[in-house]
Amino acid sequence: MNHDDRNARTNEIWILGATGRIGRTVTAGLAARDADIVLVGRNGDLLHKTAADAGHPDMEVLVSDSVEHMAAEIGRRRPAVVVNTLGNYARTATVLARACMPGGHYVDLAADLDALPRLLDLHEEAAKAASTLVTGAGFGVLATESVVAELCRDRPTPARVRVDALSSVATTAGAMGEAFATTIVDVITTGGRRYQDGRMVRTRLGADVQHHSLPDGQSTKSAGAPSGELLAAQAASGAPNVVVTSGLAPTSPIVRALMPAFAALLSIPRLRRLAIRQLARTALKEAPRPRTHSWGHADITWPDGTRREGWLRAGDGMDYTADVLIETATRLAHGEAPAGAYTPAAAFGPGLATAAGGTLILDQ
Repeated sequence: MNHDDRNARTNEIWILGATGRIGRTVTAGLAARDADIVLVGRNGDLLHKTAADAGHPDMEVLVSDSVEHMAAEIGRRRPAVVVNTLGNYARTATVLARACMPGGHYVDLAADLDALPRLLDLHEEAAKAASTLVTGAGFGVLATESVVAELCRDRPTPARVRVDALSSVATTAGAMGEAFATTIVDVITTGGRRYQDGRMVRTRLGADVQHHSLPDGQSTKSAGAPSGELLAAQAASGAPNVVVTSGLAPTSPIVRALMPAFAALLSIPRLRRLAIRQLARTALKEAPRPRTHSWGHADITWPDGTRREGWLRAGDGMDYTADVLIETATRLAHGEAPAGAYTPAAAFGPGLATAAGGTLILDQ
């Protein structure tokens, strides 16, 4: 077997964690584009149901109970694209991304300051392997990054950038689940972050409270939180001072005052594990999304005092995230991005945000 034979790849797109809300929606969307899909997860019955619900009951499924087994199968079967919706990206992303090399492509939903840098640190390795790795391919990172990129196009480096991720998501009934519970605990224990004079520094979780009058006439609040939007906005702008806020961060003065005490308690390993277990069992009630639209927002100031503002409008934040994954996976399968590791707009340009169904609203 020659080198080219060993590196030959299928046209398959593998969806890892295909039975979750995002995974099911991505499966249906890619199936509608006639993609050659393999569904991967722990529960064979649920995988087959996902395939049937997508209108393709004969879709191939792969039952796997560990990231290591998935990585081994990726290396053996050599799919064109791997879509990772498993969560816990700080642990899963680099293992699975490396399994795609050489020549295969990878995309995930990471949105935290632990997982994103780990994946982006693989840039040189991926470039040499002719693989494209995309992290943060969801609402928050792309919706803010794309606005920053458009506002900064053909302009000098700004002095200050603030981005706000204002998702509006319908809640489905059921247990919160371990992945979401772990994210909540991690946000509390990490605290806030911002760029100040070119350096990432700690801030208090819930700092920088913002009151937003949205372009559609509705309103909401946001506050500082540790998220991947910070890295993407700084990279897209080059600004030395960057702040990110999230509509999911606590804005209540009482809750914000209690956050340092909660963080100290949850930093104790035994209490952390207990909190995650209890939160994971929390029953969520079905509820419509609180606002008509999800919004990504950027407010940018240049050294000469010039200020520009822009918005990215989308529907339900989770549905938009699935649409971003569908568009990204399709483009990766077609080889439309340079080799290396990127956030989504860095890989494909800010037009990815509108191709996935968003609408950019920029001041002039």
